[in-house]
Amino acid sequence: MTLRRSNAAKVRPAGRTTTPTRAGLSETASKPVRSTEPVVSGSIAAGGEHSGELDRYDIAILRELQRDARLSNTELANRIGISAAPTWRRVRWLEEQGYITGYRAELDRRKLGLGVLAFVRVDADRNAAAATRELEEAIRRLPEVISCHYISGAGTFELQVMATDLDAFSRFSLDALLNLPHVKDLHTSFSLGEVKAGAALPLAHLRART
Repeated sequence: MTLRRSNAAKVRPAGRTTTPTRAGLSETASKPVRSTEPVVSGSIAAGGEHSGELDRYDIAILRELQRDARLSNTELANRIGISAAPTWRRVRWLEEQGYITGYRAELDRRKLGLGVLAFVRVDADRNAAAATRELEEAIRRLPEVISCHYISGAGTFELQVMATDLDAFSRFSLDALLNLPHVKDLHTSFSLGEVKAGAALPLAHLRART
């Protein structure tokens, strides 16, 4: 599906929305599963500074929180095999260093009435830096766009767009996407079924460092 810009009405401003985030870890939890790994020794376990390099306990924390960000600090500590205090300090360090950027709930889009997931390649008509920044800011303001990436090859951006149905997506394309600043063409493909989505990041490559 390819759309070309016309003299359609100007884009209607879209409100900014936020994704629910989890500010921290609960201190209450059901009975945890005990780990057989030894309790960690070292500066951070004793209250000192983190060494600055990810070790196996940091990686284990990232792995477990990707699986379930609602784990209490106590349960997380038992799963990775260290006590609660150094676990809490490690989580705080991972947050402060930007390894953990937030805690979010995964929502079922279909249950929420968002039946259409579209992949939209955006061709811009200008490549000047100021024009590109203007287009970026306009895209960020659209809550229907759940991700946006610069891409190589043909096109400028690749968007993932959600809508309730095809009619709603068509209206959004004509009224919003085609009226974004400096947009020339849109090329759209639709998801016919999700094989894998919202997957955890692969961490196996980090083991070589520990």
